[in-house]
Amino acid sequence: MKKILKVEQIQKYYGGKENITKAIDDISFDVEEGEFIGIMGASGSGKTTLLNCISTIDTVSSGHIYLENQDITEIKEEEIAKFRRENLGFVFQDFNLLDTLTIEENIALVLTINKMPEKEIEQRILEIARSLGIEEILQKFPYQVSGGQKQRCAACRAMINNPKIILADEPTGSLDSKSARQLLEMLENMNQTLQATILMVTHDPLSASYCKKILFLKDGKIFNKIEKGDKSRNDFYHEILDVLALLGGDAKKC
Repeated sequence: MKKILKVEQIQKYYGGKENITKAIDDISFDVEEGEFIGIMGASGSGKTTLLNCISTIDTVSSGHIYLENQDITEIKEEEIAKFRRENLGFVFQDFNLLDTLTIEENIALVLTINKMPEKEIEQRILEIARSLGIEEILQKFPYQVSGGQKQRCAACRAMINNPKIILADEPTGSLDSKSARQLLEMLENMNQTLQATILMVTHDPLSASYCKKILFLKDGKIFNKIEKGDKSRNDFYHEILDVLALLGGDAKKC
């Protein structure tokens, strides 16, 4: 398999000389194309900081992150927005949809900014909306649809530009259990049928059980990693719980 992401000995410090916090402590790992990887750890373990560094929202203090052959730690500030639009897809906990735009317009935003022809935009939106079951709400506004439909819209927006990697930060955090399950099944389907490469931060072991591999962080380091392989999701879920117990906190605190 082709390596899509390489994280190489990254460190991240916050604060000044008097009070320095090391949020990430020498983390290295690779992500292959088509993988669905979960990142877990207690509050303060560094998982969100790690995702923020990979997404270029934050910068590393040392080390390198490569997306394919591009060192994203060396991208100039004025080029970051373009890099994100062309290479990354984001799924956030709070959807980040614009209420003044229809569902269709929210999904189309990045393609419009990239000046893609209108007919091509319409065709691409229709295809992905059908695949995620929201073609009937394209003309509605975010406030007119359910939380689960908003999250599906956010997933469409994340996938619309065929990104190299999708970054999801607690994507089920604001959903009820039914909508959360639908979203996780959708992400799993995107991974399996569209070969989407997904990196998901989650505190929830049930959500993590949909992934193919889990990285567990503790005190800014990789504490453990496990792979689903041929295990059932139920067996993988219990294996995740076992590792969380070793981390020193139960699933609710993680």
